[in-house]
Amino acid sequence: MQLNEATARRRFGSVPVVRLATVDALGRPHLVVTTFVVDGDHIYLAVDQKPKTSRELKRVRNIRANPEVAALADHYDDDWRRLWWVRADGSARITTDANLMAGPIELLTARYPQYRSDPPRGPVIAITVTAWSGWAYTEPDRP
Repeated sequence: MQLNEATARRRFGSVPVVRLATVDALGRPHLVVTTFVVDGDHIYLAVDQKPKTSRELKRVRNIRANPEVAALADHYDDDWRRLWWVRADGSARITTDANLMAGPIELLTARYPQYRSDPPRGPVIAITVTAWSGWAYTEPDRP
């Protein structure tokens, strides 16, 4: 069954990671698992210090070329009555300004204990959600 927007947003925020889909300038898709935080109709992610070859990640380059993104949260269970997914479609922007990054990084640090001793240094990806959609096998209020 379809999820209403409030239930979709709540379920989306309940998972530890989401899959972020971006598209490069040539239309080639890119999908990556990422940490995130939801704040109303905004989703924030940040480039952190986990080992990477560069801070200019493919997702960052893609967003600069095409800001339209989608993020997917889901729950799988062998009991298929517990299955659900939520997708957030929106427009993303890259933020490197320390003042604009401070709030999202504070939210991410509050959510993930791993960031408390070493907060992300950015850049921050800020997504303005334009559409929440979702599905659950059972009624939304049931587990």
